[in-house]
Amino acid sequence: MVFVLVALVVLALLASVHRYVWRRFVGDTTAPGSTLRKVGTVAAFVLPLLSLGAMTSGRIGAPFWLQQVLAWPGFLWLACLLYLTLALLVGEVVRPLLGRVLARRDAAAAARTAAGTGTSVPAAEGAVAATASGTRPRTEELVPAGPPRPATPADRTPATAPPAETEAEPEAEPEAVRDAEAAAQAETEAKAAAAAPEIAHPSRRLFVSRVVGGAAAAAGLATVGYGTHNVLSGPSVKRVTVPLAKLPRAAHGFRIAVVSDIHIGPILGRAHTRRIVDTINSTSPDLVAVVGDLVDGSVADLGSAAEPLAGLRSRHGSFFVTGNHEYFSGAEQWVNHVRELGLIPLENARVQLGGFDLAGVNDIAGETEGQGPDFGRALGDRDRSRAAVLLAHQPVVIHDAVEHGVDLQLSGHTHGGQLWPGNYLAELANPTVAGLERYGDTQLFVSRGAGAWGPPVRVGAPADITVVELASRQA
Repeated sequence: MVFVLVALVVLALLASVHRYVWRRFVGDTTAPGSTLRKVGTVAAFVLPLLSLGAMTSGRIGAPFWLQQVLAWPGFLWLACLLYLTLALLVGEVVRPLLGRVLARRDAAAAARTAAGTGTSVPAAEGAVAATASGTRPRTEELVPAGPPRPATPADRTPATAPPAETEAEPEAEPEAVRDAEAAAQAETEAKAAAAAPEIAHPSRRLFVSRVVGGAAAAAGLATVGYGTHNVLSGPSVKRVTVPLAKLPRAAHGFRIAVVSDIHIGPILGRAHTRRIVDTINSTSPDLVAVVGDLVDGSVADLGSAAEPLAGLRSRHGSFFVTGNHEYFSGAEQWVNHVRELGLIPLENARVQLGGFDLAGVNDIAGETEGQGPDFGRALGDRDRSRAAVLLAHQPVVIHDAVEHGVDLQLSGHTHGGQLWPGNYLAELANPTVAGLERYGDTQLFVSRGAGAWGPPVRVGAPADITVVELASRQA
């Protein structure tokens, strides 16, 4: 019941995010019925279906070729959705600011145009009102009165003389025509001024939506492209020195190549495994520790993709512990397969090396199959005067390691967050997300991993293989 409820919440959230992304990228930037809107609407339905198919095809046992077909577009779209949404949210802040800037620019341009034509809005309004009432404006109402002129002889003409208006009558008609033309022009200009905001605002909104949408698309897709390159180019090598109080002088400088979360699967296959093996061998380690989440799939589908692991080279061998994804993929079969490839599985077991004990425990996910971690079996009867290094996939078992006197725990699982800001979520579920930290007398090192789960994308958490060099304080 709880699982169904969580699934419904996740689906509702995905639907809401897709609706928002469609509205900003398609609804606000394209015309109804246009080809672009039709294509964008179809993509808004198809892409999430591909993502659901990519996430569920492996779990339901779909043919491997179908998993591969769905994986690339389906998982990449999830990464695109994340960064397109984040870019759009930033755009929500920019959108009103850009709208105000454009509105002020349009207002300034309108003011300059009005100043150039000499049009007065009040005069235009008066002319329109007069015309609408059916009366013709009087000349003296349109022309401002000047100072009184001095009297002339014509003003002193006897009353029997013809009136001055009679002589000026022929000139009155042209002036009235000019008044009517001016009123009509003022009415036209007033209508244009009234309609201008209605025309400008939709155009301005469309322009802002396209600018913000285009910038968000460029930023989001560029981020995904950068993160994909980070994964496909292979992990980098990091080095860290860890002093151990109980480590004898003879073991000073012992180098362990730690690799986790390789995630061989429908996307990252044999070539990915080969890059990792070549990178590890280039460090010439004394020991290789593969700390879980090697695969995402069955031995039948991915056995050949894991075969390059047989080429790992080190002085004291290569060791393997299960991660949670092995229990999604047939852990027992994979334990047997890596043994065939030359790796040594540590299933709640321990081996003694020259200067310290190396132990390994099964992942917590194995508890559902009765194969969970057993610290008593792996560490209970050992000599605590010797240094102990523990391989455990998930960092959360650090408290058990402290209780059993482990000096150094090597883990993975977190991917360092893989996709920023996923590191903040990873911090909620793990004591350490990446790097070296101390818990009492025990030190915990967490690798970011060499592969990627889901989207083959890493942003803010580059893939790595870490050479942990043990240092003796006695030296």
